[in-house]
Amino acid sequence: MQESNLVSITEKAQTQIKNIFNSESPGPNTGLRLAVVGGGCSGLQYKIEFSPKKEKDNIISLGEIEVLIDPKSSIYLKGIELDFKDGLNGKGFVFNNPNATNTCGCGESFSV
Repeated sequence: MQESNLVSITEKAQTQIKNIFNSESPGPNTGLRLAVVGGGCSGLQYKIEFSPKKEKDNIISLGEIEVLIDPKSSIYLKGIELDFKDGLNGKGFVFNNPNATNTCGCGESFSV
């Protein structure tokens, strides 16, 4: 598991990030951005996308791939674990957030 002061990323999630990065080849100076934006049924929701690096980003290195977190999102993402589930009940990245005081049924939005 890749761990930083902000987030931890499971081996399964790291493997999936690398597979997607290699298949999509998003280009130079690009990383996988983890962010929190307003919206969802609980007030905040997670966002994950390929994005160019920005000057003040916090960066977690996964070898040749970098995970980018902007300073504002860092406040909400501190302490989370990013995992990847591929079972019968769905497939995708999962944010395990110990700081969330309320989450919605779909698991994609939260409040603190």
